[in-house]
Order: sequence, then C-alpha cells, then structure tokens
Amino acid sequence: MKRIGLISDTHGFIDPKIYEFFSNCDEIWHAGDFGNLETVEKLGSFKPLRGVYGNIDCHKVRAVFKKHCKFTLEGVKVWITHIGGYPGHYDKSVKPEIFTNPPTLFISGHSHILKVIYDEKNKCLHINPGAAGNHGFHHVKTILRFIIEDGRIKELEIMEIPRMK
Repeated sequence: MKRIGLISDTHGFIDPKIYEFFSNCDEIWHAGDFGNLETVEKLGSFKPLRGVYGNIDCHKVRAVFKKHCKFTLEGVKVWITHIGGYPGHYDKSVKPEIFTNPPTLFISGHSHILKVIYDEKNKCLHINPGAAGNHGFHHVKTILRFIIEDGRIKELEIMEIPRMK
C-alpha cells in the first residue's frame, strides 16, 4: 500500500497547508509547472518526489524531470505528463499511445481545472489535480491524495485551499 499526494501547477509557490495534507503520504507526484528548482527541492526534501516538467519550467527543472513519467506501483500502471488532455479530448502528444497502451492511471496538469474522470474506452482513471499555486485563473487551489494498493486506486481525497490574491 502506498499513500500518494498529487499536485500540479505550483508556479513557484507551496502553501504550508500542503505539508499537513501530505504528511501521511509515502510519495508526492507533481504533474508539472513547478515554477522553479527551489520548489522541486522543497517538495523533494519533504517526501520522495516523482514528476514531470511543465511548459513554464526552466532548463534546471527540465534537467531533473522528463516530459513523461511512466512506472508501475502496487500493480497500477501510471503515466504522468503535464499537457495530456482528458478522456475524449486527449492531447496529440499522448495519442495514439494512450489508446494502444493505456495506463491504469493517467495524470496530467496544465489546465488548472480539477478533473477526476474514468475513461471507459481505455479502462483508465484520469486525474488532473488542478492548480496549487497562486498564478492562473483558478479561484481555489486544489491538491489530492489517494491510496494505491493491489492494483486499485482508492480513498481519493481533495483539499481546496483559498487562493491568495
């Protein structure tokens, strides 16, 4: 069993409430747009960190993370990318692989819109954690946590944090 904290689009800002919400997590996964290397270092010193770079990330962040992160954990095949779209509207950068070799869990960021959608066609759960930073059009910051165990994703929880203006 692994407890996962999922975050995206921090844009260089980490709300202190994130540390409390992720305190029982085994790993943090970041779906891109860290904002700077300092954010990577802060999250990575708190918990083991997996992630991908986003479209606003500099060469220093891109030297640490790739565009796609694919792995299997507790029997769940995971694919994380920053710009990936969502069921029925996948980005061209993930087509056709998402249809020929779908993961169990597909995670993307970029839109700043929280989405949890089951893709019936691919038998795949899509999650976009929304945005956790203070930059963008979103009015509420969102982060998620869930458990992966025996090939299943369960106990998904969402935290909403008022955005500082």
